[in-house]
Amino acid sequence: MKRFTNILLVLDPATPCASLVERAVAGAENNQASLEIVAVVPQFVLAVGLPLDGTVTMDLQARFVADQTDKLEALAAPFRGRLPIGTKVLTGTPFLDVVREVLRGAHDLVIKAAENPGWLGRLLGSDDMHLLRKCPCPVWLVRCEAPTPYRRVLAAVDVDDSYAPDELATRRAVNREVLELASALALSEFAELHVASVWDAIGESFLRGTFMYTPDDAVTAYVEHARQRNANGLDALMTELIERLGKDVVEFLKPKTHLVKGSPRREIPVLAQKLEVDVVVMGTVARTGIPGLIMGNTAEAILEQLDCSVLAIKPPGFVTPVSLQG
Repeated sequence: MKRFTNILLVLDPATPCASLVERAVAGAENNQASLEIVAVVPQFVLAVGLPLDGTVTMDLQARFVADQTDKLEALAAPFRGRLPIGTKVLTGTPFLDVVREVLRGAHDLVIKAAENPGWLGRLLGSDDMHLLRKCPCPVWLVRCEAPTPYRRVLAAVDVDDSYAPDELATRRAVNREVLELASALALSEFAELHVASVWDAIGESFLRGTFMYTPDDAVTAYVEHARQRNANGLDALMTELIERLGKDVVEFLKPKTHLVKGSPRREIPVLAQKLEVDVVVMGTVARTGIPGLIMGNTAEAILEQLDCSVLAIKPPGFVTPVSLQG
């Protein structure tokens, strides 16, 4: 089972989330991973009326960083008896400097509180969405009001086999990682595990339309064939999970599978709400090796509608468009 080794927790000391720190510490303990806590503060600029050499501005910046450092240390102190915790205050643009810290420190998981209670309604363009798009490692956006431990975990997978060979291989790799992470999370939280795949019979409405009417039995057979192909794909994915985790572990988890007809951008949020899941584990991209082309419209549409925590992963070979320079 996949294990994280180097976790980065992003905090805002002005609005600390104690449950988030506890969750990150527990995650580091469960994975025997190192943990670093960071905050990002804005870069002070030379203000009108201040000395041209900028010493006052630099002093203000230093004092602000020192204050934030003290606050991070205070948040980390109660947990240092359980594991070593590093702290650091970064200066600059939040999502950029978090990604650069991931690159510098070779972190393999970022945990962060969702920006505000209405975060998903305003997620596009936010620091959270920038992280989801650009961070090279999995990003776990946590709602502070989420129950501890989680009660239900939903893994959203795509078992459609109609993609081009390269993309199909990438999607299958993403499916495997999504399912492994969701399983690990469900085990550590003693939560229910749900696995969902959404399918559709492309062109069904056209076949039933006036201009190309097709006999009902032929359309029904076509739709059933599409459903069965996707059902077989989901069964194969669950069989892979048993092979990787072992029959005893999967029997303990008792994952519940959901094969839903429709559009993923609608059905995944609807299912998450219906099941009252606490976290959705999903992939955010399908294409690899192209900096900047990092999240599909379907993934963004799903993320905009969810009102629970999200653990989002990138595919193998993903290249972040962010660099350590400038």
